[in-house]
Amino acid sequence: MSENTVHTPRKFGTFLGVYTPSVLTILGLIMYLRFGWVVGNVGLGWTMVIVILASSITFITGLSASAIATNSQVGVGGEYFLVSRSLGMETGGAIGIPLYFCRILSVTFYSYGLAEAILIFWPADWGGIPSFGLQGLTAVFIISVALLSGKSAAITLKAQLPIMILVGLSIVALAVGVLSHETHAPLMNATYATTGDGGFWYVFAVFFPAVTGFTAGIGMSGDLKKPRKSIPRGTLGAVLTGALIYLLIPVLFAITGLLTIEQLTDEEFGLKTWTSVALFGGIIVIPAVWGAILSSTFGSILGGPRVLQALSMDGLAPKFLSKLSNTGQPTRATWISGAIALLAVSLGSLNTLAQLVSILFLTLYVIINFSAALEVIVAEPSYRPKIRVPWYISILGAAGAIGVMFLINPWACLLALLIVAGLYIWLRSRSLEQQWGDVSVGFWIKVARYALLQLKNRSVYSRNWRPLMLVFVKNVDKHLSLIKLAELLGQHHGILTLAHLICTEEFVPDDKRRTIETEIRKKIAHQGFQAFIEVHSVTDFHEGFVEIAKGHGLGGLRTNTILFDWSHDTEGQIKELRAIEALRKKDKNIILLNSRSGITERGKVIDIWWRGQQNNGDLMLMCAYLIKLNPQWEDAGIRILSVVRTKEHKTKLSKGIKKLLPLARIEASVHVIVHDGNFRDVLYEKSGESDMVFLGLPKGYEGDEYKVAKHLDMLCHGLRTTVFVQNNGMSHSIPILLKVGE
Repeated sequence: MSENTVHTPRKFGTFLGVYTPSVLTILGLIMYLRFGWVVGNVGLGWTMVIVILASSITFITGLSASAIATNSQVGVGGEYFLVSRSLGMETGGAIGIPLYFCRILSVTFYSYGLAEAILIFWPADWGGIPSFGLQGLTAVFIISVALLSGKSAAITLKAQLPIMILVGLSIVALAVGVLSHETHAPLMNATYATTGDGGFWYVFAVFFPAVTGFTAGIGMSGDLKKPRKSIPRGTLGAVLTGALIYLLIPVLFAITGLLTIEQLTDEEFGLKTWTSVALFGGIIVIPAVWGAILSSTFGSILGGPRVLQALSMDGLAPKFLSKLSNTGQPTRATWISGAIALLAVSLGSLNTLAQLVSILFLTLYVIINFSAALEVIVAEPSYRPKIRVPWYISILGAAGAIGVMFLINPWACLLALLIVAGLYIWLRSRSLEQQWGDVSVGFWIKVARYALLQLKNRSVYSRNWRPLMLVFVKNVDKHLSLIKLAELLGQHHGILTLAHLICTEEFVPDDKRRTIETEIRKKIAHQGFQAFIEVHSVTDFHEGFVEIAKGHGLGGLRTNTILFDWSHDTEGQIKELRAIEALRKKDKNIILLNSRSGITERGKVIDIWWRGQQNNGDLMLMCAYLIKLNPQWEDAGIRILSVVRTKEHKTKLSKGIKKLLPLARIEASVHVIVHDGNFRDVLYEKSGESDMVFLGLPKGYEGDEYKVAKHLDMLCHGLRTTVFVQNNGMSHSIPILLKVGE
């Protein structure tokens, strides 16, 4: 993400930038409308359990977010920034896009709530409140907060200070009202009078949204002077403040003599649980409720556009949305966000969407906790947060959030998870390029380290063999058939490394190597190939690949098979044969390709010409079997062909091969041909139209390279695709190739 240096927006501190929006979003509608109902249904003791359990989940999530925030520089985007820089752009985008719409739809929800809270004073003699009046007032609130926040975040945040004072005064008024009248022993018995069949967990699910507003301040991350300092202090301070107040208020409701149990458990009594008890009735409480709703609206309209701005800066949204105004505000993102919130007004009832929004916020909490836990487990040297949270604590917070998601609505939970998973898959398919490291790389390094250590003292037997291939190319475009062959051999079963060799006497800078590597990666990805990419500079192509291949690999995953194309000129062929002989002495299998028109997409016939003299048949049959495992070649038939000079030898060889074929568990037809003439004639006759032909590559020909080169050239001249195979490392695991003809 590049930094916008055109404007220098005003930065905020801990109190105004994080604590104030977070604590005001926590102390919202649930506190005023449902706290008395909670106490009436479950009693004081279980209410305390609910508050402590819910606050614990948010406190752990706050700790996890703080740990990630104190580990690195924090930019714009709040929770999206934290997740994307920890788990990668795909995961960040998968949660960031729903997060943005959650915040924007929250603007509509809170504006609706504010409009309804004001219209309760609609004069009765005017008749019922018209629907256009409710929607019209909602639209006015949306436009107002969008204009105010788009102009200046400072004005918007400062507007919350008098609201905080009002909310504080309403709590004081409630306490004075209770303590200045008759009190009684706390209500301890659970009645579950108005919970239906839901019981304790139903009440918990109703209350939990009251504590979910603590991330409002994190959403201002890009506007903070010292985000690594302000986010943990402001967030954790807001969570603790909310928890203390939420532990006080139920005590007041449990001991007051001004409310009956019937009034407490009546959902429609709602706000009256406050106005009936508080000092001065609704004079302080009602403006405080309006202010709390308005503050939540401000928090959403400030956080949403900043998430959109961050998505734009990372290339997940149009670039023009990251542009800032002269006051340093993401004005364009704010206007578009306001327009979306206005469109949502036309939806009318948003109850179902409201549940989905809550679920998506909880999904975010799960991912934040998981990110922090994974950072600790992977333990990369770069992870050095000032606040350290044990991984099991973060996992506990994630598990708690998942549990609450199911309690609120299992189907909404499933839908939210499907949305996030779908977005992740879509973003993954776009092959996004990010300019930062994430914990997923460290995780896979740790897994790879563990796997390599497990292989260190284990022998790789014949049943465990698979191709660990190294492919050498000078030009990727000219060697696509070779790469395709390697992909067919290794898809889902082997490991393919593509080595691009630059023949030069000069030093090749690292930045040029990286550029070439990126270009090759894009080319093979376009072809649907998967491979590791290496770029090497050598003075001679053939000498270079011998030196590279000798020690290539890591731990128990040493490269066992080398692939390259058969040269078209005699000089190159002789050099290749000398290189092959050098690699044979290092127990490297050799696969040499000659393809006249490229490897066909869907092969029908694979021929293996076996002589049984140098044990190349093991590897040829294994290669044919691996190719058949690919969907494009699954209908191909494997033919094992051999030439003998007498009918007696034919009968003996055919019976021996057919008897042992079932033990190999590879289906193949056997064709033994009696012929005492030129082998080339039989080869062209039987395999001239075959899609792929495997032939053994001779061994021990030092000094006869020219003769061998001419012989190989002659063999492949009349074939469509020829694969020469030399088995130097694969153990004799396929019984049909055990010299049955001798």
